[in-house]
Amino acid sequence: MVQMVESATSLVNGQIEVHDADFRPDRGLYDTIGGRDGVDVEAWLRVIEADQSVVAAAPRVYSGGMVSSGEATSAGLFMGIDPVRELALTRFLDNLAEGRLPTAGENELLVGVDMARQLSASLGDELVVVTSGADGSMANDLYTLVGIFNSGLAELDVTFVVMPIQDLQTLVVLPPERIHEIAVATVDPNLAAPTAARLIDTLPMANAPIEVIPWTVLNPAMVEYVAVAGGFYLLIVIIVFAVAMFGVANSMLMATFERRREFAVMLALGATPRSVWAVVLSEGLAVGVVSLALSAMLALPLTFWLYNWPPDLSGLLGTDVTLLGALLTPSLQMTFHPQSWAISAVALLVTALGSALYPAFRAGRVPPADTLSGL
Repeated sequence: MVQMVESATSLVNGQIEVHDADFRPDRGLYDTIGGRDGVDVEAWLRVIEADQSVVAAAPRVYSGGMVSSGEATSAGLFMGIDPVRELALTRFLDNLAEGRLPTAGENELLVGVDMARQLSASLGDELVVVTSGADGSMANDLYTLVGIFNSGLAELDVTFVVMPIQDLQTLVVLPPERIHEIAVATVDPNLAAPTAARLIDTLPMANAPIEVIPWTVLNPAMVEYVAVAGGFYLLIVIIVFAVAMFGVANSMLMATFERRREFAVMLALGATPRSVWAVVLSEGLAVGVVSLALSAMLALPLTFWLYNWPPDLSGLLGTDVTLLGALLTPSLQMTFHPQSWAISAVALLVTALGSALYPAFRAGRVPPADTLSGL
């Protein structure tokens, strides 16, 4: 679950998106932050990056259009980026399949491997880009293909055309202060919602309403999936502990039944039922402590191995596994989560004590006279 959320939020989108209130879902060319007047982009970036939970922020400009190479044409979503900031924010450009990142002012761009295949384009080819300008004109220009990326997501590799933000702004006739989005990366995806709430209060005033949206709002399907998966895992844990409880209870019942004479002697010598209960419960707790020690001895080395050297399952699952827009690594990886360890340890001890309650009650009600007489 951790890997899925991190992949979905760090591959392209980021954990938080800042944009005009009317930008979603149509992504209109004119719906820029601050309206027609735009904003001081650098000032906004400084405010965002000053937040303690933010690790990176990057401005973006979008436009839809067509890309042609020879006789082949493909629809594309043009994405203008700041390459330096984008590399600190997302992962889809980290390892290019071919080539390099584009240079601003040189009419250079990147496409995904699937779009390059559709266009039969290779590095150095000239591509014709056609889109709409913000001034109502038909914008078109020639760009040189200098890189091909392979994100692993087919919908991304066949659609996105990436170029420097200044070049795309020039193409669609947008001034530098007009951008469509600021993508934000946080230290932990779980901090996205409170960070977004802080940013909406700290960002400078704009001439048009803005939205600061965390990934939990942008991708509700993943939130629901994680919740369902968490409920499923909780059900498994309940079943495991229920089986353990019945196992311990059965062992304790057998032990108390075989020791009836011992408990009868204790009661005959003046021991109270409460003291007998304490003996059985302490034995149940001892079973829990020994079980916890043995399980830790078995589990910790295995967890350490799966954390540092996870087995690669790509031979069984394939190299690219996608789910709800997330690119998953096909490996059996574990993460260290001390909170879960503490909860499990306490639950084990409580289970052991709970399993001993009924046997302790039975042991405290042993009739001394009848038991010692053999009846």
